[in-house]
Amino acid sequence: MENSLPRRMQGIKPFLVMDILERARQLEVVGREVIHLEVGEPDFETPEVIVRAGQKALADGHTHYTTALGIPELREAIAERYNHLYGLSISSSRVVVTSGTSPAMLMLFSILIEEGDEVILSNPHYACHPSFILSAMGAPVLVPAGAEEDFVLQPDAVRERITPQTKCILINSPSNPMGTRLDGEEIEALAALGPPLVSDEIYHGLSYGERDRSALEYSDEAFVINGFSKYFAMTGWRLGYLIVPERYVRPFEILQQNYFVSPNPFVQWAGVAALREGVPAAEEMRRIYAERRKTMIRGLKKIGLPVHREPDGAFYAFADAHPFGENSLKLAREILEATGVAVAPGADFGPGGEGYLRFAYCNSVENIELALDRVGCYLASR
Repeated sequence: MENSLPRRMQGIKPFLVMDILERARQLEVVGREVIHLEVGEPDFETPEVIVRAGQKALADGHTHYTTALGIPELREAIAERYNHLYGLSISSSRVVVTSGTSPAMLMLFSILIEEGDEVILSNPHYACHPSFILSAMGAPVLVPAGAEEDFVLQPDAVRERITPQTKCILINSPSNPMGTRLDGEEIEALAALGPPLVSDEIYHGLSYGERDRSALEYSDEAFVINGFSKYFAMTGWRLGYLIVPERYVRPFEILQQNYFVSPNPFVQWAGVAALREGVPAAEEMRRIYAERRKTMIRGLKKIGLPVHREPDGAFYAFADAHPFGENSLKLAREILEATGVAVAPGADFGPGGEGYLRFAYCNSVENIELALDRVGCYLASR
């Protein structure tokens, strides 16, 4: 009998940056030196205060199921942080703790959308966002957010694409792959369009300039997705959360019970320590990213890969590589094989990303300078 994927899986594409990473690992196994600028993962170790809290939780026997929504201490700490940063009064009862933001999005779209419902998102966008929508048999509706739109989602363009089937508007600020942010007026305008906002705020805190704006400042009906991976350098811990309208808490609890039972208990206690004691260490990491950002932007411009809008959030520079061809995956593979520098192809981030390369400055200034020198020499020789 011929194997065939169910319809909800059709259209879900490979995560190309992970293919680049896999090839980079293969090269390292045979002795090649690779400079990793492809994956959006902090190169810092998790701050010691967080590690110690996780170790203590293990030693204290926190190795059993918790409630499906997460331990009260972590839910309270998350609510307190949002209330402090954004001037809100969110109840901890609205917080749903998850094993990373990916399960959060999987549950969110399972709850929000029926087959055929539409979700509006930017083009370019985070590579996996459409996959979560498609897995719930929804339809991603892409709105241009490229160079002509200054690399941000424009409210007027979104308004034109709203239909009776539109279920929500997905925003990501600071954004992956562009590193750009929506300001308060733009988020307010998007919130006023009618469909609820789903706001991926995983890069909040990793910003350079004015503070980040949360969708919850402009709508109490917004769904916020966030986690500990980026700001606290906790990617492998797999700890995320949602803040949702009160009436949706029970549906999330039911899905969590069925899909995942509960988040890891000792990881949740590490999350409490991150929020209560880990912010100074996270802020030091942010300061270092800011210096790397300057080096990256300056270096990319020098080698003929301009960044049309300088990123002011996350840790990415989205560089225009159109002069070197329209096939960004082919170019990224060539660069890796020829120079030992791994970068992400813009095609990973939707049709609007084609012709671009994403450079993650999750590496030292010295390695960034060396990598760009290698890439520059290679491009000059093509």
